[in-house]
Amino acid sequence: MMLLHHLATELPNMLPADAPPTEVTSGLNKVLGWVKWIAYLICSLGIIIAGAMMAIGQRRGEGGEHAARLGWVLAACIVIGAATALVDALSH
Repeated sequence: MMLLHHLATELPNMLPADAPPTEVTSGLNKVLGWVKWIAYLICSLGIIIAGAMMAIGQRRGEGGEHAARLGWVLAACIVIGAATALVDALSH
């Protein structure tokens, strides 16, 4: 644990010394916020659609195929969530 702490304190600061103007960063944060919420909306719709297809496909015996589709949608949600968390952490 001490080794990780030592390595973290020895890493160089990768952020630029001069930050861009506030007008630029506030506009960029607004755009990133909109993109994040649109991506979350698409993921939510994907989960709902995959669930509906699983319910319909259950009668036809296609449950496994739709379960795999749900897995891909959930994996996309994880990737989008991790990306937005990383961007949020770096922008503050």
